[in-house]
Amino acid sequence: MNTNTILLSFRFLTILLTSVTCYATEDTKHPLTEIIVTAIRVTNDVPAGTYTSLTSNLRYNPIVELQSRGMPEAQSDVTVRGGLFENTGFKIGAATIIDPQTGHYSIDLPISSSASISNIALGIDNALNGFNATMATVQYKIDQISPGGKFSVGFGNDSMNFQSLEGAIDSRQSSRGNTSYKLGAARSSGDGTIDDGDHQFKRFNFQMQHTSNQAQTDLIFGYQDKFYAWPGAYTGFAIYPETDHTKTLLALVNHKKETSNGWWEMAGFYRRLRDDYDYDRKTKESGLPGSFDHETRVYGASIQARINSGDVTWRLGSQLSADELVYSTDLTHGKFYSRSYLKTSVVPERTFFYGDNLSMRIRGGASFDWSNRDDSKILPLLGITIFKEHGNGSKFASVEWSESSQLPGYTALNSRSNGLFGGNPNLGRETSQQFTASFGINKYNWRYLLTSFYREDDDTVDWTYYSGAPYSRQANAVDLEVTGIETSITSQWEHGELILSYAHLNKNNDYRQANVDASYYALNFPKHRFVVSSKVKIGQIIELRLDTEYREQERNTLRKGSSEAFFLAVGLQWKPLTNKNVVFGLNADNITDESFERFPGTPALGRQLSANFSYGW
Repeated sequence: MNTNTILLSFRFLTILLTSVTCYATEDTKHPLTEIIVTAIRVTNDVPAGTYTSLTSNLRYNPIVELQSRGMPEAQSDVTVRGGLFENTGFKIGAATIIDPQTGHYSIDLPISSSASISNIALGIDNALNGFNATMATVQYKIDQISPGGKFSVGFGNDSMNFQSLEGAIDSRQSSRGNTSYKLGAARSSGDGTIDDGDHQFKRFNFQMQHTSNQAQTDLIFGYQDKFYAWPGAYTGFAIYPETDHTKTLLALVNHKKETSNGWWEMAGFYRRLRDDYDYDRKTKESGLPGSFDHETRVYGASIQARINSGDVTWRLGSQLSADELVYSTDLTHGKFYSRSYLKTSVVPERTFFYGDNLSMRIRGGASFDWSNRDDSKILPLLGITIFKEHGNGSKFASVEWSESSQLPGYTALNSRSNGLFGGNPNLGRETSQQFTASFGINKYNWRYLLTSFYREDDDTVDWTYYSGAPYSRQANAVDLEVTGIETSITSQWEHGELILSYAHLNKNNDYRQANVDASYYALNFPKHRFVVSSKVKIGQIIELRLDTEYREQERNTLRKGSSEAFFLAVGLQWKPLTNKNVVFGLNADNITDESFERFPGTPALGRQLSANFSYGW
């Protein structure tokens, strides 16, 4: 599928949505109030000694698990509810931007680190709004640009240092709205907490934004150059000093329009990623047989909408994408090197009111997943939520069933079957069916949420280890039965914030006839995980931040050391009364110097200490 086809399809979707919007009627008189927001921020959202990335404020998020090689800003896999790194999507505005080679690079999005998470879509919301992601979608919103800027600088142990600069201006046009411009740059370097753990990061961003009373249009360009080294990063055997060097280019246009009966949003994007992975930096095998150099491109268009028509609210979403494996020294053993995807979702919902304080929302619909390289799927979804308001808050209970699917990446499909990473060209569409029951309370300044779920994952792509194989790992399909419980308490008051959470997971697996001694991903999960995050203001100038995590991991024969771990991070911020635009900070991550291997066989990140300074205007 070429670029012209993408653009024509995008134009068609735009015309279709505009037509539907013109015939919609007034908004529902009493919309169902949303009381649970899944985008819980950690208290320590400033990393220790590195430039801030999109993963920084996910490190201790109770909803997700961040599995990092080295520091989180180097390379991180984001997993949710026991899913794999490939199963989480990342969305900017209306567009979900995938990495067709591997989910390890999905979060390599060179946008401003000031982008905030609006939601982490789960269950029905992910089935509706996600794209090629069966577990969850992390939604980054495009905020309105405010004139001003910020300069930050920091340093830490092991020669870590970072600098960032961001500035924005606007030019007012009374009749046509307001046009703003934002420019940013950031860099970071350091030697690492272990030998051959150094990094070099650079990122550049440009954004042009036009706003009016009911519309916002954004044009975003970003470029990122990221090099890091870490022994055993991907092989799981810390014998050779592995390195990974990615260069990412992103262009995105996004338009959102508010209407009298809802809203709609559409986007178009282009992303190019070049990757040079060396399993032994000393040999410099780049360009030689057995090297791992790749270039991928992905582009597409998407649209989403919420339209109120009488008593029914229509939720619509569609994305059309195409990818290309432009160049590769290793991924040349598959059946194809380009692919097209289409997902379209339609979910009508209706709210029934029983008096002034009680309501029930019913959602039902389906999504259609298509690809020119695999079979298609129609995936149903259904949910019921009961909501009750009372004098000092609200409560809700919900049950939902959702199905979703996705396709594997080129690393799993096209790697040599007997190479360092053994591929499997016969892997096909992954599917997930999930039942979820939730209960929540909103009272005064605190929130309580309890969720239990049961999930069946079929044909999930996992990377496994077998002692008799001539390679490090093999891509295999596995069927999983997953059960879990999540509970959290959040409290906010004038001088602080507290987050308490606990999660439990259990998995049953079936690798069919595959020889498997250990799993790198599917069976690498915490059976028990406790997270405590707090933020306390001391007087008017000092803020103390604390994040802790205790976990008991599923045992893995490849993991060296204990399956239990305790992590502690502390941050201190000082804002002088004489100039509130100035902030001094001290941060300490992994204070206990925990040696727990987040990936079996991959050395852990050691203690990180840093100081930082920022000035805003």
